[in-house]
Amino acid sequence: MPPDPQSLSSTSMLNGLAGPGYITPNVGMMLNTRTPGSTTIGILSSRSALDDIINRFDLRRMYHCDLYVDARRRLSARTKFAEDQKSGLITISVLDEDRNLARDITAGYVDELDKLVNRVSTSSARRERVFLEQRLKSIKDELDASSLALSQFSSRNATLDIQRQGEATVTEASKVEGELIVAQSELSGLKANLTDDNPRVRAVRARIDELQRQLRKMTGEGEKADGSDLKGDVMLPSVRKLPLLGVTYYDLYRQVTMQEGIYEALTKQYELAKVQEAKEVPPIKVLDEPVPAEKKSTPHRAIITLLGTWIGALAGISWIIGTRWWNNADASHPAKVLGMRFASLIRRRNPVVTS
Repeated sequence: MPPDPQSLSSTSMLNGLAGPGYITPNVGMMLNTRTPGSTTIGILSSRSALDDIINRFDLRRMYHCDLYVDARRRLSARTKFAEDQKSGLITISVLDEDRNLARDITAGYVDELDKLVNRVSTSSARRERVFLEQRLKSIKDELDASSLALSQFSSRNATLDIQRQGEATVTEASKVEGELIVAQSELSGLKANLTDDNPRVRAVRARIDELQRQLRKMTGEGEKADGSDLKGDVMLPSVRKLPLLGVTYYDLYRQVTMQEGIYEALTKQYELAKVQEAKEVPPIKVLDEPVPAEKKSTPHRAIITLLGTWIGALAGISWIIGTRWWNNADASHPAKVLGMRFASLIRRRNPVVTS
């Protein structure tokens, strides 16, 4: 069945194959004798379609042909395409000694038509779909590389969210500094009444040393400003490291976020392009599935019967007339003499052995 007029109006593939004269389904029918049906028949008669059919059913062996050109000629001679000018329906008929093979070849023509129409489609939606496939692949590779770089950077520098980690580090440093001030005040009060060897004085002094160590670790005291000695063996980055880490972290994070947005947008466009391409490619609709023939197309049995009866009657009449003439003819007649010589010659070449 030909494509629907509504879908055909947006089908650029068949318009291009039909030629520049094919304008629209209605106007083109009046101005151009070529129709989608004739274009479809042209596709079915193409070398690509015939060669695929020949390879699919190994017709070169069945037709006893070594060359593709001979197999194509025999296949074309056994195939008939007919288009109804009123309805546009296309009929495919295949003649073969094996009716099942004829049915399979007919179904193969339908399959090849569907495959070729999709392969030669040059619609804008298809070109857009192919471009989006390539673009999605490249964006996916870039997104994977950026995500890997961000994860490796976060793992080395113990960074998950620079802003929140910075706030947590400053808050914790302020808390430790407050505890340090309280401990130093307590140590001054104890030293006024106790000696340095007193256990309470030593315990407070050890606590102060620990608080000072934690504070230096949080503030990054003694670390290089350029971050060349950054290490990943801490739970939280120091305050001194945060500006340098923040620049690199946000740069990597921005790349990942931007590529994720592009990938999501391209994915939506890709799905729309696939839907549009499916709409633009005319579907091959089969009204009647190929079936094996119920009776032979040729040779016609009635003609063979009539011809055989006529030849048999003619031969019988000729034999009767010839026999009667032979019996009544004179022995010296040249024709009878020639016949007798011919009969004797045959007897000498094929002697009869008797016992």
